[in-house]
Amino acid sequence: MKPEDIIKRPIITEKSNMDMQAGKYTFEVAKNATKIQIADAVQKLFDVKVLNVNTISVKGKMKRVGAHEGKRPDWKKAIVTIDTNPTEKSYLTKGGKEVKISKKYKDSIDEFMGA
Repeated sequence: MKPEDIIKRPIITEKSNMDMQAGKYTFEVAKNATKIQIADAVQKLFDVKVLNVNTISVKGKMKRVGAHEGKRPDWKKAIVTIDTNPTEKSYLTKGGKEVKISKKYKDSIDEFMGA
């Protein structure tokens, strides 16, 4: 599955806007996507470091138009926590030399609000 197929759209509500300050972003995702697939898709699409993914399966509501009644489809929501303070990682090699990994990650998702 491609990352564009996993992440369908952002969910913008009052609660999700308040959570953005803490580094939590809410998306509608594919129903069969796993947490690992969602984390990989967000990292590839937005170039951020994902710390945690929480998923919720939302049941569709019953709606009626006049005399006709029907059900909206079920869907899946993901709340993705990103690293708002990415730092360099360092480790020691066999010879005792310290090596730093300095992959540049963003500290927010700018495309989320259309900026």
